[in-house]
Amino acid sequence: MGRKGMEISVSTLEREQLLSMSRSRSLPHSLVRRAKIIVMAADGHTSQEIALRCEVTPPAITNWKKRFVAQRLAGLHDEARPGRPRTHDDEVVAELLARVLHEKPDGATHWSVRSAATQTGISKSSVARYLSLFGVQPHRSKCFKLSTDPYFVEKVRDIVGLYLSPPTHALVLCVDEKTQCQALERTQPVLPMGLGYLEGVTHDYIRHATTTLFAALDTATDEVITQCKSRHRHQEFLAFLNHVDQAVPTDLEIHLVVDNYATHKHPKVKAWLAKHRYHMHFTPTYSSWLNQVERWFGLVTQKAIRRGSFRNVRQLIISIERYVQQYNQHKRAFVWTATADSILTKVAKLSKVISGTEH
Repeated sequence: MGRKGMEISVSTLEREQLLSMSRSRSLPHSLVRRAKIIVMAADGHTSQEIALRCEVTPPAITNWKKRFVAQRLAGLHDEARPGRPRTHDDEVVAELLARVLHEKPDGATHWSVRSAATQTGISKSSVARYLSLFGVQPHRSKCFKLSTDPYFVEKVRDIVGLYLSPPTHALVLCVDEKTQCQALERTQPVLPMGLGYLEGVTHDYIRHATTTLFAALDTATDEVITQCKSRHRHQEFLAFLNHVDQAVPTDLEIHLVVDNYATHKHPKVKAWLAKHRYHMHFTPTYSSWLNQVERWFGLVTQKAIRRGSFRNVRQLIISIERYVQQYNQHKRAFVWTATADSILTKVAKLSKVISGTEH
């Protein structure tokens, strides 16, 4: 039998914390092993048993026992090690951030790591590290557009209400058209992808004719009803509505989420809607992101159109139809989680930033 060595006693709270540390999957392995050593020692295991179970040497066990007795749980953590003093103090870092955030470099629209390093005298690696640490990305930007619709709030609450609490015995369809889907033929054959290199396509192409993709996305099942048309007038939109009417159950009310395109408000379209079971819900101006079918348009563009090479429009339409068929077989519904209040709060905050009234 091995020697028990130093006696270890732990309180109830310390035991709970030690057990939690010993079972952790996120803490450093060394700290987890030290917690196991102390727990086993407190349970009366010998140093030989602990060494075998934790794969450590007896002197290491003695060392961590002494550290625990002297400092308790704090003794199991590594002590701060001396290192090279900081090259730049807080004031220098704050000056760098203030310059990047509030000033423009001479002759350029935005800062780069090199230009910031040149202006401040800080090394490029340090500038890159500080910008990354504070999440400052002067080389990137994103687009935005605030709606000027006087009924923005009412429309947001109406459409989000359809998504989060759809009416009973009704179907909610997000409808739109993706215009100018152009059949582009690459001027040279596509180079296939291989081990260690990417698929290659020529930067130039031959423009063929275009098609317009009409789509209706069922917000409950994510199933998509589509049609490709040569144009996108009210005649084509009416034909698509008739196509949708034949594809959906006849005993349900249909709620359509559409944008403010003039075709959707044509008198003949209004007359058709008056004779059928359809209700139109218009998104606010400059707010196409409220229409879920826009997200699906991104998918079909990425997976069926953008990297294709088509000799004519018919090939493009076949590619789109093939993707739609596969998508409807393996669909997974988008989950809308944003409430109207959360959207309006973000818009209000952005408006304050633009007007300079944010505190």
